[in-house]
Amino acid sequence: MKNIVVLVSGGGTNLQALIDAEKSGIIQGGKITCVISSKEGAYALERAKNSGIPSRVIPRKDYPDSVSYSRAILAALNEEKADLVVLAGFMTILDECVTKEYAYKIINVHPALIPSFCGEGFYGLRVHEAALAYGVKVSGATIHFVNEKADAGAIILQGVVNVENGDTPEVLQRRIMENVEWKLLPKAVSLFCQDKIDIVDGKAVVRE
Repeated sequence: MKNIVVLVSGGGTNLQALIDAEKSGIIQGGKITCVISSKEGAYALERAKNSGIPSRVIPRKDYPDSVSYSRAILAALNEEKADLVVLAGFMTILDECVTKEYAYKIINVHPALIPSFCGEGFYGLRVHEAALAYGVKVSGATIHFVNEKADAGAIILQGVVNVENGDTPEVLQRRIMENVEWKLLPKAVSLFCQDKIDIVDGKAVVRE
């Protein structure tokens, strides 16, 4: 049984999707053993508490730079004996001291079809604003491994939704969360925990 540590910063809707998936048996071979928040008072911590999952708070504001903060996160991950790290609305880009030690063991969800509308500065509603401004007819989400570059790690799963006439960024965001993120993130976690993701030439190959 693999130890899953989830990193959060806010409301924790993706965390809730993972908790629900674990309870319903969708996630096989793994268990959420700890939730780590970058902010005190994040509602994601309440979600963890309500499900009996231990949590820790490592405030980003307490550290002068990304490197020192990343070292604190790395120490916590090692203490928690993390086999898989899931970024679920975690708003801090981690230094390579973490991404190299946990290479192909950190999963993130990005609310667009990488390589479109991704990289530094593309997060939250900004992603959907950019997609709508470009006039795309489909959008979606990408589940990928995390490496040293923002949104540049190997893609595990992608899913799409149609963009409808009159969509606002908020409406599109909700459609993608409900139809793609909340379904594919638990699926990717389960695949990882069952050792069904192979890395071949830097690409993630899924064995269903």
